Amino acid sequence: MILVVLISAVLAAPYVYRQFHKDSVLNLKGFNSAIAQLKKAGVTGKSIEEEGGTEPGRRSSVVLFAFNPNNLPAAQWQKLGLTARQVKGIKNYEAKGGRFYTKADVKKMYTLTPQDYERLEPYIQIPQSNGSTTVKSSKHINLNTADSASLTQLKGIGPAFARRIVQYRKRLGGFHNKRQLKEIFGMDDMRYADVQGQVILKPGGVKRLNINKAEFEDLKNFPYLNYKQMNAIVQYRKQHGDYESFDELSNVAILDDAVLKKIKPYITVK
Repeated sequence: MILVVLISAVLAAPYVYRQFHKDSVLNLKGFNSAIAQLKKAGVTGKSIEEEGGTEPGRRSSVVLFAFNPNNLPAAQWQKLGLTARQVKGIKNYEAKGGRFYTKADVKKMYTLTPQDYERLEPYIQIPQSNGSTTVKSSKHINLNTADSASLTQLKGIGPAFARRIVQYRKRLGGFHNKRQLKEIFGMDDMRYADVQGQVILKPGGVKRLNINKAEFEDLKNFPYLNYKQMNAIVQYRKQHGDYESFDELSNVAILDDAVLKKIKPYITVK
């Protein structure tokens, strides 16, 4: 009997609860009033990208004007409606030696949305090179003899990047293949595509290292070998005598085929 009473009480509890606790009625009038106030304040519910890439509250302050994207101050980019994050991406590109030569170069910036570019494109004005401005030379430059000043004449290469190329060339002993440019920090596929057609490599531009005379100090800056590999090459020679051919380097246990292929143009035994 007690169990029946308890079961009955449990089943009846929800009905008793509803009798004493009425659900509150949603005030739609107040809700609609709040929505109207948000719309009046300019809140649309769209994301920053959907609004064209501008930060909240900045759409009304956007001013479009004719501009040259090269070295444009950050404040001017923001005045055009870009966010601080977008401007930072552009400035990082310029700091690495990047430059805009056509409107299409601006479109390639990953920080810009398609809506941003469509909005800015009519106002982009990039002056054509003439006798009074720096001209990007169409003449092919020898990658192994050009100094940093000459390299800045290449499309897409600024002073900082030109110095980086010269420094890496010195570590290598010269480039034997244009694709080695991709090994330089910051040389992405887009920049390489611009540069590779503007440079040439003439025969004899690579400085070879005599592996039978080289010591650790002579090898330490070579980018294709780590310190253990450099030491192993020297120690093997000291234990077994001079290398008779390049192929003998394959006897050094920690030199795999990939490393041997990369270093072969730079090594001689005579």
